[in-house]
Amino acid sequence: MLQMLILRSSGSLRKLCVPRSGLSNSGVVNVAEKLSSLTFLDLSYCCKLGPEAIQAIGRHCKSLIEFSRNMHPLDVASVDSHDDEADAIASTMPKLKRLEIAYHRVSTEGVLKILSSCVSLEFLELRGCWDVQLDNKFFKEKFPDMKVLGPRVIGFYDMINDWEDCCSDYFSDGSDYLAWEFLEDGEMGEFYEDDFEHGWDDNFYADRVNIDMEPHIWPPSP
Repeated sequence: MLQMLILRSSGSLRKLCVPRSGLSNSGVVNVAEKLSSLTFLDLSYCCKLGPEAIQAIGRHCKSLIEFSRNMHPLDVASVDSHDDEADAIASTMPKLKRLEIAYHRVSTEGVLKILSSCVSLEFLELRGCWDVQLDNKFFKEKFPDMKVLGPRVIGFYDMINDWEDCCSDYFSDGSDYLAWEFLEDGEMGEFYEDDFEHGWDDNFYADRVNIDMEPHIWPPSP
């Protein structure tokens, strides 16, 4: 139970990972104040969440520096825009150093808002954000120290057969940084659950550790 975990942590919980959950906006809003010590949060593939939850997290979690909000392309097929989430991130999470929003229906303007507000960003994942019209040249000129993944998606076999070219396509700095290296942090204890149906309280397994090694390589947009 997350509420019990929060009480036992005395507000000192720093890393929380609850991907693929059924968390609701109201559930997040109700406990956000008690998560004020968070520095890392993973809400990837949580389809019931929206800008209200992100704003609540941003307002109360002032120490947050890593935020994962990746989505599956099938889950966002009917979504018109995620610019409201981009606005929430830009307006409430200025200290972010790492942000992952793969397969969001976010526009160029939405990403520019994030870039102008989150001035400490060191890593930005934009894979599958097809509406973002920012190329490598832009990031090299404006943000030379930032690692950027996407928005172009390259197939797995392309990466094997022509790795050097893939690296230059993936990253604005042309480095040999691997797309999944940031998922291999052995020091990161993740809190993971499978089926939250009524907010943050149900079926929470605090002691389960999950390191997601899947590279999340989805097919390119048609």
